[in-house]
Amino acid sequence: MKVYKTNEIKNIALIGSAGSGKTTLAESLLFEAGVIKRRGSVEAKNTVSDYFPVEQEYGYSVFPTVFHAEWNGKKLNFIDCPGSDDFVGGTITALNVTDQALIVVNGQYGPEVGTMNAFRNTEKIGKPVIFLINQLDREHCDFDTIMSNMREIYGSKCVEVQYPIETGPGFNSLIDVLTMKKYTWKPEGGAPTIEEIPADQMDKAQELHAALIEAAAGNDDALMEKFFEEEDLTEDEMREGIRKGLVTRSIFPVFCVCGGKDMGVRRLMEFLGNVVPFVDEMPPVKNAKGEEVAPKADAPVSLFFFKTGMEPHIGEVSYFKVMSGTVKPGDDLTNADRGSKERIGQIYASAGANRIAVDELCAGDIGSTVKLKDVKTGNTLNAKDVENQFNFIQYPNSKYSRAIKAVNESEMEKLMAAVLRMRQEDPTWVVEMSKELKQTIIHGQGEFHLRTLKWRLENNDKIQVKYEEPKIPYRETITKAARADYRHKKQSGGAGQFGEVHLIVEPYTEGMPDPVVYKFGGQEYKMNIKSKEEIDLEWGGKLVFLNSVVGGAIDLRFMPAILKGVMERMEQGPLTGSYARDVRVVVYDGKMHPVDSNELSFMLAARNAFSMAFKEAGPKVLEPIYDLEVLVPGDYMGDVMSDLQGRRAIIMGMDSEAGYQKLSAKIPLKELASYSIALSSLTGGRASFTTKFSSYELVPNDIQQNLIKEHEAEQQED
Repeated sequence: MKVYKTNEIKNIALIGSAGSGKTTLAESLLFEAGVIKRRGSVEAKNTVSDYFPVEQEYGYSVFPTVFHAEWNGKKLNFIDCPGSDDFVGGTITALNVTDQALIVVNGQYGPEVGTMNAFRNTEKIGKPVIFLINQLDREHCDFDTIMSNMREIYGSKCVEVQYPIETGPGFNSLIDVLTMKKYTWKPEGGAPTIEEIPADQMDKAQELHAALIEAAAGNDDALMEKFFEEEDLTEDEMREGIRKGLVTRSIFPVFCVCGGKDMGVRRLMEFLGNVVPFVDEMPPVKNAKGEEVAPKADAPVSLFFFKTGMEPHIGEVSYFKVMSGTVKPGDDLTNADRGSKERIGQIYASAGANRIAVDELCAGDIGSTVKLKDVKTGNTLNAKDVENQFNFIQYPNSKYSRAIKAVNESEMEKLMAAVLRMRQEDPTWVVEMSKELKQTIIHGQGEFHLRTLKWRLENNDKIQVKYEEPKIPYRETITKAARADYRHKKQSGGAGQFGEVHLIVEPYTEGMPDPVVYKFGGQEYKMNIKSKEEIDLEWGGKLVFLNSVVGGAIDLRFMPAILKGVMERMEQGPLTGSYARDVRVVVYDGKMHPVDSNELSFMLAARNAFSMAFKEAGPKVLEPIYDLEVLVPGDYMGDVMSDLQGRRAIIMGMDSEAGYQKLSAKIPLKELASYSIALSSLTGGRASFTTKFSSYELVPNDIQQNLIKEHEAEQQED
């Protein structure tokens, strides 16, 4: 395989909704480029993209697959991404290391929620977009309706380059308004017959040709000037205008393909090779310091590792993009994230599970290597004296969580090692070993996402696991001031234990003034603040600890022990055992013994006094509330709203976005536990949602009482 220079390389992400036919299209792209001799199929479980057992089991792409094609002296690197929203991490990874997005649209359904999510991700990262209307041979395909919907969603930037003469089972030809030719295929697809446009299609073709010329001319002043003068552009001038429009996202060309029959694919490859921007024509990436790193082959080497694959008989396969320089086998590099040294072994151009050894890879290219010692997904390897680090990939918040445990408890360590290894393959699997909840929690993007993890653990690693609903990280606080005192006294021969603490607790709010006087039971307690500590709690909120002891009633050296006692009780709230927050504690009096007082005595006295006062201070349980945003087809809006209201959600607003309804709400985390499954069931998988932590709010009284009873029952069992 020849060495391709930076100005001969194009990196392309293949994205879109589940079922739009990306994997099948990838087979036709590879076949047309001569990388494979025979096209596989999802049904036969022999495609280049879906080669992992779990993908063949479910018939879905789970991982983004890297493959390449050599076309007319250019190298096209593709990353075929999973369509399911549960595996969105693959799409986000691919978009960050490529320069062009091909969004595949299902010809039966047109733009779906998955299409919109894919487009939104390109929008966030600022990547060029080409739309491919696929599956034009399906019975319910209506191209004109699809285009009408797409213009409504994406506006006038959506411009047809091709249109089919007929859709459905009879599809075999299309009109290309860039080349102004008719393309017709035999039943086996492949190379088309290219003819002049028939008379009955000429008016429509010329109208769309003129629209394409105008869209192309709008991206270049010289082309626009020529367009105004002559009302026409050459084919090459149109290509140049489209290329510039792609870079600035001023135009979204629409192509027609039938991946399953290999129709329109060769023409698509021609367009990709001729028009899509090269690596060095896109804005340079910035490193973690905000410095631009241009893809120059003669610069020092920097490699960014964006994906790790675990393959049988090989182990870790590490996929990287050459951010700068030219990498060769035997290069000695330094891991900027881990400080370790690495020697690069053989480097490859990948096509799924197949790899072709290459002599070098230039800046902008994508490759893979094996047997690295200490490189993880997201790491950067640099040549000597280079300090690049890259952190440009931002993954979405998790949507679905489950506590995980091995059925055989002795395999828990093995389970954790397997899960952490798998996280290298998909960073949107997040592992949390919660000290608070005493559970190991797996966070993911949906129920299918976590089901896939379970399948792999049980079938690949032979570890039987079970999922449970995770406990909720409730918090406790108080709503009024209360006082208590407690004497800890113990005498059992020899030195005894003695400590007495009098304290007041009250709710803390930011900026509240120091206390001057309190009244309890008709008695006034005047405060004389000697010292103040504000502690930002690691679980959120604050503890403010005030020393107001006068006359030496408690020696200053015992104050840290009193604070420790209070903190111990804050870590295990009196109501439900949850963390307490936003409390001010004032220690105002006490007693000590010249011989028997010690730190332990005052710690125990403070812990008990705090617990007594807390229970008298109008204690309340708080629950985590999340911001929820649901994108749903209008037909399902009523069902979705009814379901949310049944989940104690508060609807904050409604809006329309690109033909869909966008619903905003506040919802308790407890009610989100199974929302992923419920929403999919309600909408036939046609809705999506995102969540973000908002705040802690009081739980309703009936729920608080149930939580207290559950906690008391657990303590009795223990």
